[in-house]
Amino acid sequence: MADTLEFNEIYQEVKGSMNDGRLRLSRQGVIFKNSKTGKVDNIQASELAEGVWRRVALGHGLKLLTKNGHVYKYDGFRESEFDKLSDFFKAHYCLELAEKDLCVKGWNWGTVRFGGQLLSFDIGEQPVFEIPLSNVSQCTTGKNEVTLEFHQNDDAEVSLMEVRFYVPPTQEDGVDPVEAFAQNVLSKADVIQATGDAICIFRELQCLTPRGRYDIRIYPTFLHLHGKTFDYKIPYTTVLRLFLLPHKDQRQMFFVISLDPPIKQGQTRYHFLILLFSKDEDISLTLNMNEEEVEKRFEGRLTKNMSGSLYEMVSRVMKALVNRKITVPGNFQGHSGAQCITCSYKASSGLLYPLERGFIYVHKPPVHIRFDEISFVNFARGTTTTRSFDFEIETKQGTQYTFSSIEREEYGKLFDFVNAKKLNIKNRGLKEGMKQSYDEYADSDEDQHDAYLERMKEEGKIREENANDSSDGSGEETDESFNPGEEDDDVAEEFDSNASASSSSGDGDSDRDDKKPAKKAKIVKDRKPRKKQPESKKGKDPNAPKRPMSAYMLWLNASREKIKSDHPGISITDLSKKAGELWKAMSKEKKEEWDRKAEDARRDYEKAMKEYSVGSKADSHRGERSKKKKKKQEKQVKGKGDKKGSTSKSSSSKSPAKGMSDSFKSKEFVSSDESSSAESKKEDSEDEGAASPPSSEDSASGSD
Repeated sequence: MADTLEFNEIYQEVKGSMNDGRLRLSRQGVIFKNSKTGKVDNIQASELAEGVWRRVALGHGLKLLTKNGHVYKYDGFRESEFDKLSDFFKAHYCLELAEKDLCVKGWNWGTVRFGGQLLSFDIGEQPVFEIPLSNVSQCTTGKNEVTLEFHQNDDAEVSLMEVRFYVPPTQEDGVDPVEAFAQNVLSKADVIQATGDAICIFRELQCLTPRGRYDIRIYPTFLHLHGKTFDYKIPYTTVLRLFLLPHKDQRQMFFVISLDPPIKQGQTRYHFLILLFSKDEDISLTLNMNEEEVEKRFEGRLTKNMSGSLYEMVSRVMKALVNRKITVPGNFQGHSGAQCITCSYKASSGLLYPLERGFIYVHKPPVHIRFDEISFVNFARGTTTTRSFDFEIETKQGTQYTFSSIEREEYGKLFDFVNAKKLNIKNRGLKEGMKQSYDEYADSDEDQHDAYLERMKEEGKIREENANDSSDGSGEETDESFNPGEEDDDVAEEFDSNASASSSSGDGDSDRDDKKPAKKAKIVKDRKPRKKQPESKKGKDPNAPKRPMSAYMLWLNASREKIKSDHPGISITDLSKKAGELWKAMSKEKKEEWDRKAEDARRDYEKAMKEYSVGSKADSHRGERSKKKKKKQEKQVKGKGDKKGSTSKSSSSKSPAKGMSDSFKSKEFVSSDESSSAESKKEDSEDEGAASPPSSEDSASGSD
């Protein structure tokens, strides 16, 4: 017989909800791992007291009872698995797996039995239904009646809120059956009552989720958050994990408490309790217990009098009461030396912490993702700029998390971390039709050729060369080298085209800015340089020297046909990937040969660019001189014509002036038949006077 049995898609009933997970039976005991929360329930073989097999709604179920009264229910088994489980229980646990069917008569009267933490309503020897007393939130009594209220289940569409039991009176004196019923329920129920004094109190702690300042009162079984507006009572049984995370500024600390089920405020659910501490805050703490009780309960983990940093005291007390380990960041270090990465999630900026077994993001909204629930991760290009990238995580349930605006310098550190944790990587790129199965990257090692990293390096070289070209005075565009498996850089091309369009005129800086409104465009439209601007907007010059190829591209062009012949029918993307692997595996001596060829090509390119820039400047100077000469000739011709017209008009205008000075008449004495002719003559003289200054300037410029 096998030493272990494993079952997938098994459901555990917890507080009225069915949690999906995996069940494993071994010689040591029974282990169930929740797929949603990752919580593990471990039942030792020596603790098992009884096993029951029965038919339930989801097929067949297994109910396990322990010696300390705990009950565990697992549903989703097939009927054919009974024999296998029964033999396993006999061989390894020395238990008989009993078969018990539920009563389906539909009667509503029977006998209530209390066994451990379970209330069972039976008819005869068959149970009708069972109520785990840990689901009970309140128990009230009336005349011959007991009412049980239950915790609300957020995951279920319909929740059972209360059940009422009618308890008939008995003839026994001195014993109230209603009170006895209620005491049996309350002794095992999950009823939070703040009875007695708190073990310790932390005053005015800054809480980020839920937001505000709260007094935290530590009780033996639960945590009480007391604020100005709201109060929360958190049982220690609902705490899944504890995290202690250093802030990026190295002056503050986050203490994160993961909760399931979450605390509620109206329709809002808080799955995480996040406290923020300053490292400079110290506290002296005295527990409200005597030393013997402290030693007996905490076994040396706490002492009656303690002092130290506030965050250390809170984390130490919580660790002792919850009895769970505190998770801290592992050996990851970002570009700045911090153990976290600054990024954005859902339009809010926060910090992403790579842990030893998962990722956690704080703080709005907090997210915790375990490695075992990750299907794959993806490094994607930033949507707005090439200075940052996005880190995408998709879980096995299909949920996708995108952490954006991560600095480009963090890429190498994060990529190495993901590789070391053996997470599947899926690079989808930006082009359609380039989707590759992430299974091909499942076994990726750190020394594998990384196309995205090569792309980032190539873009940096291109930007540096563009900056050098612009400083030399050449505003012409050049062709980019083709890289395998990489898409065109639309952002860089737009920048280059703007730079080339604006290099010929002083107004080009306005083209590089965002598009102006239409009103501003009309204002500058009348200026002469703007009229000639469309002539300067030209495409790439075909006579410009081509950009030199890198050593990798020179080798690829020489080796492409050989790779195709060695792998007939290989696609373009597979060929690029294969070429990257071959280039990565190539020896240093062979790479140096191609590096020398690339260096020679670069020197030839720089020499050709100098000659090209000198020639283009000479052409532009010759064009400007010819245009100036042509304009000068046009002005001379125009000036001669205006000079002749002005002399004839001035001589004719002088003679009326003399007549008017001899016999002057005011406007009032002019006759009506002469008024129209006088006004017309006056308008002509005014026009001539207005036109004479530019004509004199033109004649002067022509004589010059």
